[in-house]
Amino acid sequence: MRGQAVTAFRLLVTQPLDGAANMALDEALLTSRLGGGGPPTLRFFAWRPPAISLGYGQPLDGRVDHAAAAALGIGLVRRPTGGSAILHEGPDLEVTYSVTAAAEDFAGADDLLATYRWIGAALEAGLRRLGAPVEMVPVRPSDPAVMPAFCFARTGSYELEVDGRKLVGSAQRRQGAGFLQHGSVMLGAAPERLRQVFPRERDPLAGMTTLEAVLGRRPSFDETAEALAEGFRAAHGIELRPGGLSEQESKLLDSLTQDKYATDGWTRGHPPLTPALSPERRGSLQPSPLEGSGSLNPSPPMGERAG
Repeated sequence: MRGQAVTAFRLLVTQPLDGAANMALDEALLTSRLGGGGPPTLRFFAWRPPAISLGYGQPLDGRVDHAAAAALGIGLVRRPTGGSAILHEGPDLEVTYSVTAAAEDFAGADDLLATYRWIGAALEAGLRRLGAPVEMVPVRPSDPAVMPAFCFARTGSYELEVDGRKLVGSAQRRQGAGFLQHGSVMLGAAPERLRQVFPRERDPLAGMTTLEAVLGRRPSFDETAEALAEGFRAAHGIELRPGGLSEQESKLLDSLTQDKYATDGWTRGHPPLTPALSPERRGSLQPSPLEGSGSLNPSPPMGERAG
């Protein structure tokens, strides 16, 4: 898709945040873009303290041992996107990315799978700059009935693998004329902690790999984020402008953290409970009839897709 007109994106690299604040910020960025006040944004971030993020429609059942996670100092948050759970260990072991944009921001941004492929091509280019021989997998059907509890136990359409093992796990949620996609690029892993929090997985590491395993060294958060940003520039001729949050985005971050993502009703409810919207938050991501994960068919006004 290189050569197509692309809107300049804000490049946002944030300090590590807890799970609720990270998910609130992603939603605030999308709300800002849809409202016309904020630019499309490519964000790189990390988690502190470590946290498990659940997919929007994922039940909090025995397949994710949240009691063991709490004992290990690992938080819990529910994403606005679908799919399965991920253990986010922090900037030493993971770079998390998010892309928030509107339909007019690049060719194909109005289509769920085209967007997934557009982002996948940029991630692929960035990871190859680090020396990782990643490959983007083709379209694959998915069945929510057999969705594993752990995101990296299967690879979805246009996600990235090395030698058949998943390196990047992503999920997308569409709202009206825009979308949020975020995902995890694994720098390394903590095998024993993974086994404790996903006790029913045959082996959480069986289907995944890390940059450390692929490259024989573990690149830093900064090195990886810089390579991924270059991947977006190289794959799509995109202009990335470093920036920060607007005052309105900061306020929305605070309110979404407190009123939504830090609440038990949202995190532990199934389906998650969302508070009533104040006028300034109208248009925020809300649960849709398309609960669960793996669907490739967006349902108006929202749709979701997850690996």
